[in-house]
Amino acid sequence: MERIDHIGFGNLRLIQDTNAFCYGVDAVILAHFAAGFCKPAVKALDIGTGTGVIPLMLSHMCGASEIVGVEIQERSFELANRNVSLNGLDGKLRMVRGDIADAGLLQDENGSFGLIVSNPPYVKKSSGMTSGADAKMIARHETTAGLDAFVETAARLLKPMGSFCMVHRPDRLVDIFDSCRKHRLEPKHMRLVSPDRSKAPNIVLIHCVKHGGPNLTLFKPLYVYDESGEYTTEINEIYER
Repeated sequence: MERIDHIGFGNLRLIQDTNAFCYGVDAVILAHFAAGFCKPAVKALDIGTGTGVIPLMLSHMCGASEIVGVEIQERSFELANRNVSLNGLDGKLRMVRGDIADAGLLQDENGSFGLIVSNPPYVKKSSGMTSGADAKMIARHETTAGLDAFVETAARLLKPMGSFCMVHRPDRLVDIFDSCRKHRLEPKHMRLVSPDRSKAPNIVLIHCVKHGGPNLTLFKPLYVYDESGEYTTEINEIYER
């Protein structure tokens, strides 16, 4: 079943399939985080874009000249294209269907992006994963491409000194840093996100720079909910941006 959600950010609308993976606060805070590193007129790329929600939000939040989204799943790719048209952004947003593990993906655009973002699957691939994974499992688990493939693709497509921003889980930080440094993406900024002040962080935002020097800055923690169970002031300000 499909529904159209009004997601804010300049009255953007998003078609979603309620039987598949629907976007959450992870995508919103990633788009906001990445927009802070988006230089005017750069080309931006979202790898693993799903229904295109992050490119849609970035189109409102930053001054990128063009925003490209890559998605492997046919149904999500179809919805992403429809979302671009629904919001009248055909001239600014472009969707590409492909597997980021394919070395030939966007090969003619190697080194052309100034900003790359990704909300990759969080769960590490296990030997028990089935080949008939559904859309929700593909979105959450490393079924077709692992963490290193996302990082390697970002490194290949980024300009020197370009920015790579990713949202992931804190328990994968060692893997993330190891992969980023291996591919010459130096971690520069990190922010931990907690459901509320009483809970441990369950999300991490990371900003890397291609060929950047070693110097990691830790931003103040972000809390999603306040004591009453409502969004915190900072989360509401992100949605109202």
